[in-house]
Amino acid sequence: MSKKELLGILQNLGNVTGSLALDIWQNPQIAYEETYASEAQKEVLSDAGFRITDKIGGMQTAFYAEYGQGGPVIGILGEFDALPGLSQSSKPYKDPVTVNGPGHACGHHLLGTAGVEAVLALKELIGQGKVNGTIRYYGCPAEELLSGKTFMAKEGVFDDMDCCLTWHPGTSNVVQNYSTQAMISIKFRFHGVPAHAAGAPHAGRSALDAVEIMNIGANYLREHLVDGTRIHYSITNGGQAPNIVPNEAEVWYYLRGANRDQVEDMLGRMHDIAKGAALITGTTTSHELLANCYHMLTNDTLDTLNYRNMEDYPMESFTSDEVAYAAILRKSMDPKLIEASRLQLQLDTNDILPTKNFYDTSMKGTTMPGSTDVADVSWITPLASIQTTCGPIGTQVHAWQATAVFGTSIGLKGMHYAARIMALTAYDLLAEPALVEQAKAEFTESSAGSPFKAGLDDSVLAPGTERKEQLI
Repeated sequence: MSKKELLGILQNLGNVTGSLALDIWQNPQIAYEETYASEAQKEVLSDAGFRITDKIGGMQTAFYAEYGQGGPVIGILGEFDALPGLSQSSKPYKDPVTVNGPGHACGHHLLGTAGVEAVLALKELIGQGKVNGTIRYYGCPAEELLSGKTFMAKEGVFDDMDCCLTWHPGTSNVVQNYSTQAMISIKFRFHGVPAHAAGAPHAGRSALDAVEIMNIGANYLREHLVDGTRIHYSITNGGQAPNIVPNEAEVWYYLRGANRDQVEDMLGRMHDIAKGAALITGTTTSHELLANCYHMLTNDTLDTLNYRNMEDYPMESFTSDEVAYAAILRKSMDPKLIEASRLQLQLDTNDILPTKNFYDTSMKGTTMPGSTDVADVSWITPLASIQTTCGPIGTQVHAWQATAVFGTSIGLKGMHYAARIMALTAYDLLAEPALVEQAKAEFTESSAGSPFKAGLDDSVLAPGTERKEQLI
């Protein structure tokens, strides 16, 4: 009976949380600057009687909201950072609201608000004495930079959770029982001597030359790395003018691998390449470590609960207007990517917005190419994640089409479905403590008893506080 009550409560919350999500979508802010979303969510939760703990880890936008008492403690992760340069209206053709402005092309306005919706519904049942325990919503900044949750983890705010749930907007309803890649984000800076590039080039020492030599070394390194690893980079400072020998230059790297050992080994070799580039060019080098997150641990117990609830309480069909909008939007997408997604999910050619649920147990132990700081939390407590249909098959996150569709009723429908499944699974855990113990036993086995160790040491501070460069 209580699950039926829970669904009714979620239905009644739909207008409030839908408005909250669109409000955040209309006011996008990039990583560590998400004051609008953070304050809006805190206000809704505080008004509902949640206890708020904010400014976690020195981050102005990091908080958690708690209701209830005692165990089990069930957490739901939320995010709210937007992406730079991906401003877009909800029209199905390219139409930036602000040229080069930020936009929610990863759907974090939906991601966080679904968590708010889920805990608001669960709060009603706890308040009525239908279930016992504690629920928490974590407002986590800067997922796109893969470090917000790491700083929060260092504060210990995840340590006493018994289980944790989260989700991500996508193009299908999927139990995410696969891992993500560990990743290190690091900037290397080179410091040289300026000079007139024509009149006295011999007097200069080019920091840009050092960056370019380092990139050559990194590209040669690729041949000698384990299959599946990745090195991405962007030159973020290449000097000021062609007729000045650049005395300052910077390159920003992402290093990805199947686990922390792989990326730590890559990092050591990159430091050697930086030293070599500095020696060759007569410059000096320093570095700034920005993120260092784990690969994801999955949990069969929680994944099975999620899938059971997805099958028992399926997603509503999309309307003809929503399907028509999706068809127009897809005209701007690469047909090859659309077809690849369709084949992967074994969908019919006319299935633009799938509502079918997917749980492929053979994916256990595989690794997707991307990375997330959610993985850090998966090394602290049992964690499970789902994906729901918030856009048509073929939609690529981090593209303008995603910003557009995530600001429509299609995105909201996927958000409400995610809130439903997380709330139902959290209810199961609160009502049946044996499930919590089963998930925790599995977590202990999968983590092999290795305690979480943050990849950012105390010398790396949260943005907004002074950082210290390490000279080498």
